[in-house]
Amino acid sequence: MRTVAKVARAVKAAKTRKHVVQSRLHPSYQPNIKRLIVINAEQLEIVKTRPGFIAALDQSGGSTPKALGLYGVTEDAWSNDEEMFAVVHAMRSRIMTSPAFNGERILGAILFENTMDREVEGQSTASYLWDVKNVLPFLKIDKGLAALENGAQVMNPNPGLPELLKKAKAAGIFGTKMRSVIKEANSAGIDAVVQQQFEVGRQIVAAGLVPIIEPEVDIHCPDKEAAEEMLHAAIIDQLNALAADEMVMLKLTLPEKNDLYADCVSHPNVARVVALSGGYAREEANDRLSRQHGMVASFSRALAEGLQAQQSDDEFNAMLDASIQTIFEASNT
Repeated sequence: MRTVAKVARAVKAAKTRKHVVQSRLHPSYQPNIKRLIVINAEQLEIVKTRPGFIAALDQSGGSTPKALGLYGVTEDAWSNDEEMFAVVHAMRSRIMTSPAFNGERILGAILFENTMDREVEGQSTASYLWDVKNVLPFLKIDKGLAALENGAQVMNPNPGLPELLKKAKAAGIFGTKMRSVIKEANSAGIDAVVQQQFEVGRQIVAAGLVPIIEPEVDIHCPDKEAAEEMLHAAIIDQLNALAADEMVMLKLTLPEKNDLYADCVSHPNVARVVALSGGYAREEANDRLSRQHGMVASFSRALAEGLQAQQSDDEFNAMLDASIQTIFEASNT
């Protein structure tokens, strides 16, 4: 076993190596406004054009125990929320620090606020993702779902959003993500979801971030295809009302009709259209995604499928590498 002093020296050396590498990768890096503008332009071009997909690592308090359970960690591993978030951060850190996880196949990673506030290998999570892995950091900003009304759930009120957006910007976050859910083919409910998503999206754009607008259609919706047709029409109406400089992303359920969202993919106000796995197993999610030209993945459960806390690092990295490759291939259509 290495001593504490040796571990500390190894960590310090690793940080030094990363700083040297980063200086070579980003010689213009300076913590000033000009750098932020340059980074944003560079990052926007990456999200628009680079092959790859977005990793969703943003399970919140309510979904964290299930995510950890699938990872092989039971609830007796923590006694309060702070301990639970420490455990899930260890899982996420293991994913982010894996050699398989980098900008060659991954465009971005969506973070929970608690994850943004923590560190990975001695630096802030957002900084680690961008400076070390060349992966764009996004932040989940919604506060959960309101009660079901007209077959849909809009987002809960979020009075602290302006402060959160400032915090995210200061932390080096590129964009945000917010989720609503559609459970029925009900035009009133769908219109309410889309209108709210775009209203909040405009606030996010004004704060200098790129919003991922996510009006999820539940995969168990009894008339899923009809709901998706209504959703598509509502999204197009909202996109066409955006100003030329208002850029958004869309995160959508894999549709029943192939290429339903092709006009969203090509819309001048859309930086990228990404797909959520929505409960589909990875194989089915990849199959559905491969038939949606121009859409790329933004998977959570499908990405982590098969990963176990008990795996050795070699086993864990091999499983993650294989998963990333299949999702990358399905996204590259």
